[in-house]
Amino acid sequence: MPINALVVGGGGREHALGWKIKQSAEVEKLFFAPGNAGTSAVGENVKIGVNDFDALKAFCVEQKIELLVVGPEDPLCNGIHDAFEADAAVAHVHVIGPKKAGATLEGSKAFSKEFMKRHNVPTAAYGAFTLDTYADACKFMETLAGPYVLKSDGLAAGKGVLIVDDLTEAKDDLKAMFEGKFGAASKTVVIEEFLKGDEMSAFVLIDTKGNYKILPTSCDFKRAGDNDTGLNTGGMGAVSPCPFGAENSEFFAAMEKEVVKPTVAGLVADNLGYTGFLYVGLMNCAGKPFVVEFNCRMGDPETEVVMPRIESDLVPALMSLKAGNLAAQEFTVSPKQATGVVIVSGGYPGSYPKGKVISGLGDVDAAKAIVFHAGTASNEAGEVVTSGGRVLCVAALAEDLAAATPAAYAAVKQISFDQCFSRSDIAKKFL
Repeated sequence: MPINALVVGGGGREHALGWKIKQSAEVEKLFFAPGNAGTSAVGENVKIGVNDFDALKAFCVEQKIELLVVGPEDPLCNGIHDAFEADAAVAHVHVIGPKKAGATLEGSKAFSKEFMKRHNVPTAAYGAFTLDTYADACKFMETLAGPYVLKSDGLAAGKGVLIVDDLTEAKDDLKAMFEGKFGAASKTVVIEEFLKGDEMSAFVLIDTKGNYKILPTSCDFKRAGDNDTGLNTGGMGAVSPCPFGAENSEFFAAMEKEVVKPTVAGLVADNLGYTGFLYVGLMNCAGKPFVVEFNCRMGDPETEVVMPRIESDLVPALMSLKAGNLAAQEFTVSPKQATGVVIVSGGYPGSYPKGKVISGLGDVDAAKAIVFHAGTASNEAGEVVTSGGRVLCVAALAEDLAAATPAAYAAVKQISFDQCFSRSDIAKKFL
């Protein structure tokens, strides 16, 4: 019997997850809380905030929701899974995302590094310090070769990491972090050795018994400008698979053996109540995988190129997590490759205007490209307008990146709004 599903969140990641979930014959009604202008085309948006657990629970009772997919990290770190499990009225709901203890892998960099050390997961050498141990932190940095990596322990909306070349400058930046540069998130700072290599994003779906499926890999482009110049952003585009980490590559095999297996075993051993998606940020250091970070959810914009490559129905896999039955579920990945290009607001990642009318969305051929909405809304006239820095992610799936990339850019050229821009070189280094 078909079920009703609710996706929590309102970005490109949530649009892509909902787009995939909507394809399932097992889903009758799909809702988004709060969603965006794009999600309203695949489901129904409801005006409930991602951290309003009481309203979310009431809505799930009212609409007989059985599947709750949590997109962003904030509600997971705040314990949405625990809140549902503790309430008899909604305890039956399949919540996709870890409990609060498991989400601490993202919520605390120090906790995450300690977990990796405890379970022999390869990662950079590190130390965790507070203002009281500032002198020790400086001594630790003196043992490292620059650049120096300074990470806020807590959630800082993706902005709590500094990479500093000069030791004296790094010490000054560290003190500024302790004194509130990133708010409460940087009361504790993790200092790491700098890893040289190429980055890759991996995603693992995990059930309550430690069974797992590895989703398609990805590589995103963080810098705002072409040729990896300009400020860091949440992501200006992505490809899947990561060219050096495709599903049949040696690096993929090494990642599963050296990272995924000990990580999942550690989650079970530590009884962290981890189910749902695990993002593993990796560095390829001369063919050896090192973990840069864990996130307790899917990445963005990587989800927008990962979901189109999953051929099998995702819903049975999601519904199997609670019972620990993921191993029995079909999971197939397309050999095709995907490129996603993000269109952003002028000024991003700094301040930017909102409310700009977006034109050309209806001109994109849905058979050639998929337009996932991130920062969009509808105005009183019913027009789609900008409401964020990253506005859209245009993804194309084709035989290879050489075909997918121009298809994505052809669609990007059909869309416009005042002061919009995108990088012109997404995937170029892989072609």
